Amino acid sequence: LEQTGTIDIDQSVTAFAKELYEKIPRQQAVEKPSKALERQAIEMERKNRTYTLLEDSDSDSDEVAAREKQKGKKKSKEKDRGNQKRNIRQKKDSSSEDETLQRGDSFQEDRTSVKREDDEVRLEDIKERDAFAQRVKEKDKEKTRNIAERTDKKAYEEAQKRLKMAEDGQKNMLPELRKQSRREYLKKREAEKLEDLEAEIRDEEYLFSVDERTEREKKDLEHKRTVWELAKDYKKAGAKEQEERKNRYYMPKEVRRKEVPQKELELEETPMELGGEQGLWEEERMKTATLSFGAKREREQGMKQEQERYQLVLEEEEMIDFVSTAITMKGTRTEQDQDEPELSQAELKKRSIQEVRRSLPIFPYRDDLLAAIHEHQVLVIEGETGSGKTTQIPQYLLEDGYTKGGMKIGCTQPRRVAAMSVAARVAEEMGVKLGNEVGYSIRFEDCTSERTVLKYMTDGMLLREFLTEPDLASYSVVIIDEAHERTLHTDILFGLIKDIARFRPDLKVLVASATLDTERFSCFFDDAPVFRIPGRRFPVDIFYTKAPEADYLDACVVSVLQIHVTQPTGDILVFLTGQEEIEACCEMLQERCRRLGSKIVE
Repeated sequence: LEQTGTIDIDQSVTAFAKELYEKIPRQQAVEKPSKALERQAIEMERKNRTYTLLEDSDSDSDEVAAREKQKGKKKSKEKDRGNQKRNIRQKKDSSSEDETLQRGDSFQEDRTSVKREDDEVRLEDIKERDAFAQRVKEKDKEKTRNIAERTDKKAYEEAQKRLKMAEDGQKNMLPELRKQSRREYLKKREAEKLEDLEAEIRDEEYLFSVDERTEREKKDLEHKRTVWELAKDYKKAGAKEQEERKNRYYMPKEVRRKEVPQKELELEETPMELGGEQGLWEEERMKTATLSFGAKREREQGMKQEQERYQLVLEEEEMIDFVSTAITMKGTRTEQDQDEPELSQAELKKRSIQEVRRSLPIFPYRDDLLAAIHEHQVLVIEGETGSGKTTQIPQYLLEDGYTKGGMKIGCTQPRRVAAMSVAARVAEEMGVKLGNEVGYSIRFEDCTSERTVLKYMTDGMLLREFLTEPDLASYSVVIIDEAHERTLHTDILFGLIKDIARFRPDLKVLVASATLDTERFSCFFDDAPVFRIPGRRFPVDIFYTKAPEADYLDACVVSVLQIHVTQPTGDILVFLTGQEEIEACCEMLQERCRRLGSKIVE
């Protein structure tokens, strides 16, 4: 256009041409995603640097601007314009700062809301856990039979309930009480009236003769005698009827209400060894059918001597040959103790229990054991069966003061029968009633009270207590007995007790085992020390059969009878593979004992 001279070129035409050239579409450079992200990050960082904390003076900028507006009315228009521009900039700055504060406040609100939600979830979990533990506890309480006696506190509460019930139902009870009182009064009144009537008859007979009485007085005296004799005969007949009704059999009646039967109508119970009423009748029939001469005591002594003359005679083919080992494991009892005559059960109960406790192998190591328990938190105890681990260690801890401040000592057993029998034995040794200071807790049966300080329980019951008391705060010592059996509950207890012992340094953990494999328990509990109790109460001899037996069950029965006949009185313990073999062995023993009859001692 400039060369041809079509139009005049000036600044406006040049500006228009440049603007038109810029609007022509062309290919743009594509920005890489990585560079775009980098650019956004740089811009965000630059923008964050511009944010600052708002001070109190900055928050009042709006008020300052308003005051300046009022003052600007008196000034010139130029100053007003300058002030207006300045106010606009200040408003922009304050608005940006307000946005920054709002973002910071919103961030803080988000954090507090998230924290509040976490706290609510945590509290809800704790609430659900406590509710579940309470439901489990109530469910077990409904199924558990509490055989311990009522404590003073429970008895007091029950007495308060009875008093409240008596006050509430006093209006209904008063008529019944009046009726009962009236009946008792009539019985006493009857006896008094009979005595008064008898006294009147005697006085009249003594004071007045027959000739001095008038016809009317004679009739009155005769009437009194008749009434007195009739009343006396009636009373005798009633007493005789009650006496006859005592030993009379009555068909049982269906009673829907819980009532205490009248003592007059109850059947007199016969001794248990007679088999009740039927047994008494059979014994009387047998006595009438047999004829015997002489005193009863002499006959019994003669029969006993006759039985002692005959003993079990086994053929040599039936006898089982045993070979003794060269090594005999000696007992820790002295020869003097072994030579002492064996005492009966009654005499053993009369002897001091302290002597029995002193004869146990664990007794000489009492002080050393307590010192080791005091020094170490976890202790593994190894000792032979019967050395006194289960019965004596809890008593030693009780005597040493581990139950002060309402604390308890817990001892676990793998079987329910063991927990019950051991608790009964310890209660007998301590001279207390089972269920008070010493108790046991098994499934569906609880024999404890508020005074219980020694508690024997199964492994499963201790696991149940973890639900209601996860840290076992009421226990000062926990003894895991028979750890070598390695039941499922025992292994779970090991893990839980190990965790609790780490954050409860005051809790003592004792692991008792009867095997030589105690190093594993020691390694599991962070190399805990092992306390070994040597010795056993009685010597042990080991015998082996010369040849293998084809029928081991029959050989077992023959060996039991052989030991029973040839050895002194005592107990025989047999280990078999299962329930079926145990029941079959018992049946075979009972059958052979019935066949032998009086040839062997019971």
